[in-house]
Amino acid sequence: MAAPHTELLTLRDLLRWAITRFRGANLVFGHGSDNAWDEAVYLLLHALHLPLDTLEPFLDARLLERERQRCVDLIHERVNTRKPAAYLTGEAWLQGERFLVDERVIVPRSPIAELLGEQLSPWIDDPQAVHQVLDLCTGSGCLAILAALAFEDAQVDAVDISADALAVAQSNIALHGLQGRVRALRSDLLKQVPAERQYGLIVCNPPYVNSQAMGALPPEYRHEPRLALAGGSDGMDLVRRILADAPRVMAPEGLLVLEIGHEQAHFHTAFPALDPIWLSTETASDQILLLRRAQLAS
Repeated sequence: MAAPHTELLTLRDLLRWAITRFRGANLVFGHGSDNAWDEAVYLLLHALHLPLDTLEPFLDARLLERERQRCVDLIHERVNTRKPAAYLTGEAWLQGERFLVDERVIVPRSPIAELLGEQLSPWIDDPQAVHQVLDLCTGSGCLAILAALAFEDAQVDAVDISADALAVAQSNIALHGLQGRVRALRSDLLKQVPAERQYGLIVCNPPYVNSQAMGALPPEYRHEPRLALAGGSDGMDLVRRILADAPRVMAPEGLLVLEIGHEQAHFHTAFPALDPIWLSTETASDQILLLRRAQLAS
């Protein structure tokens, strides 16, 4: 039987074959794409060093043998390792921005990014009045960087307990040329954050996956750091600490934007007295909440 790279002559051939391989292997998506077509297109265009937003002109282009082999190898690696595509390419895209990633951090995908792209309107009516922002549990630093781009007069602290994650965040801060406005800080949640901080905005995508859901994670998600996912029996272990400590470092009119994934029921059980505003995006509803400092302090 001929090897795939000898029979698949064009990008269109490779794309059809890759989708068949992905569907046949029952891959799970959710790390930047949610279907086999989009993921195959991304991996093939990346392997060929082609613009990631331009497919049509190249579909019927005949490829060199070494190009075909490179594509085939990458598709095989995705299927055989079940690693998210971002770990194979070393990059992820969020709100049109490129971020460096590897297995020291979860793959950037938080829907909070979309809210930052809108400068959290209408909840923040004057973006220029935002001077201090905290991205708690920053991981790759993606939300800290998007916050700095959204609020141009703000200094942003990117906080994480993982030294490995902060090394990745530092690389992304440098990639975006934001060393003067975004700084990485190692802290166990808010423990080591200086008390004099007065953040007008805290964004946080903490570990919130409950223990039952952790046990059922597909292989793709098991490649991500457990430290960045596991939230205890009800997913609220770290959320409890965050909500208790946040008022100490929030400005009087400060806002907390918190992602909790599919744990809304557990949140309501854990915090029955809180009445947050639930924020929706194109890709998520009932997964992100907004709380004011006054609510938390009371």
